[in-house]
Amino acid sequence: MNIHEYQAKALLRSYGAPVSDGRVVLRAEEAKTAAGEMDGPLWVVKAQIHAGGRGKGKFKEAGAGEEGGVRLAKSVEEAADEAKKMLGRTLVTKQTGPAGKQVNRVYIEDGAGISKEFYLALLVDRGSSRVSFVASTEGGMDIEEVAESTPEKILSFSVDPATGYQAFHGRRIAFMLGLEGAQIKQCVGLMGTLYKMFLEKDMEMLEINPLILSDKGDLKCLDAKMGFDSNAVYRHRDISELRDVTEEDPKELEASKYDLNYIALDGEIGCMVNGAGLAMATMDIIKLYGAEPANFLDVGGGATKEKVTEAFKIITSDPQVKGILVNIFGGIMRCDVIAEGVVAAVKEVGLKVPLVVRLEGTKVEEGKAIINNSDVDVIAADDLKDGAEKIVKAVKG
Repeated sequence: MNIHEYQAKALLRSYGAPVSDGRVVLRAEEAKTAAGEMDGPLWVVKAQIHAGGRGKGKFKEAGAGEEGGVRLAKSVEEAADEAKKMLGRTLVTKQTGPAGKQVNRVYIEDGAGISKEFYLALLVDRGSSRVSFVASTEGGMDIEEVAESTPEKILSFSVDPATGYQAFHGRRIAFMLGLEGAQIKQCVGLMGTLYKMFLEKDMEMLEINPLILSDKGDLKCLDAKMGFDSNAVYRHRDISELRDVTEEDPKELEASKYDLNYIALDGEIGCMVNGAGLAMATMDIIKLYGAEPANFLDVGGGATKEKVTEAFKIITSDPQVKGILVNIFGGIMRCDVIAEGVVAAVKEVGLKVPLVVRLEGTKVEEGKAIINNSDVDVIAADDLKDGAEKIVKAVKG
């Protein structure tokens, strides 16, 4: 689960981390009042969407200007005007894709004098099963670009959970960033605060880009992105209340109501599979035969007829889908349950695109009989290769 920058800043502030004063604006008429509550003389106006690259993004609508989603203002009136230009418009960045995201809220905060910019992140290292720090002197840049062009400018290390965060971890980061004197002590304290927050709130990722050294010689978190472990959010009511469902794909949101693992993609062939590994293999073989998957969908090992029906509805609700491949290997999941769900869904929502079904495993003969004895127009497949070839051929003509 992701949250907005202004929400992340509030959480940082609650832990004592240094952030600028700011106000969130939901309606254009609130902008001038919000900006007037800050001292200036410089204001920063930031579009709030769940995507990076806002500063370099562009708005779709005419009249919004070519400026990005992060703008500077030198007066209360100018800050309010910039906020009004952003609200309700669609911002396109390299992370949103061409569709972009509508800006429903804007964050106005005090400007900061910047001496140096750094990159800092905490994340879960799957390889070591530990929390890792990533730091770089190249703040404000995409860390992927830095890693490719100048990897020597990135420091990365994990923290042993047996000892937890220690002062030497913070000093290691401070020395790498070239901090001096009291700045080193600040860095040690801030890294400890971030590590504590990361663990206590069950985060998956915390990115501060940039972490700045102000013109007064102090560290400050100028931007913040936070991602939380969705499986642990139930333990944090304060975090779950920050969820903004308008930022989520409607199909993914609907799938979550039925405990379906669904991720929307950009292709034309919808997939319904049981098991994450088999789902990945199914997407790969679709690409191998010249098409693109429209989604990742794992119905799980204990799916019911009702869940399968809902999964089918979600796939068919995507206007990009030109064909559907159902690929089930019955272990815990029974093929007859899948067949009943598919037949029920087709009868309920109709079928306007080719449908290929491959069943194998538990109750496979019963499943095939259910489909064969129905009036559903299905193309049967003997194995995964056969299924992929048939659905791609049906879609490509």
